[in-house]
Amino acid sequence: QVQLVESGGGTVQPGGSLELSCAPSGYIPGVWVMGWYRQDPGKPRDVVATITKSGGTNYADSVKGRFTISIDNDKNTVFLHMNSLKPDDTAVYFCYVQLAGTPRTDYWGQGTQVTVSS
Repeated sequence: QVQLVESGGGTVQPGGSLELSCAPSGYIPGVWVMGWYRQDPGKPRDVVATITKSGGTNYADSVKGRFTISIDNDKNTVFLHMNSLKPDDTAVYFCYVQLAGTPRTDYWGQGTQVTVSS
């Protein structure tokens, strides 16, 4: 069974930076979109940033100008570089992959904790 393995989470002070990465532990055919979502307990999972294989990106308004998503197509690895972190960025961050084609197929990582506190 394919797993998405996230790394790079941790605890930083406000204004600090982190870089998350995510790569599949097995082969995933036809990757179309990769991205990052985040979730606090009792709240819905919200999109942070997505990127297509061709390089198109979308960001949540709350992270625009601070976070940068990128992709290594050869390795199917997605990165999220986070600058100027705020306490509100504290959440579990989940990697996700959407495959090309139909029916729609999504894969999710197990999540990595990001905590921003002084």
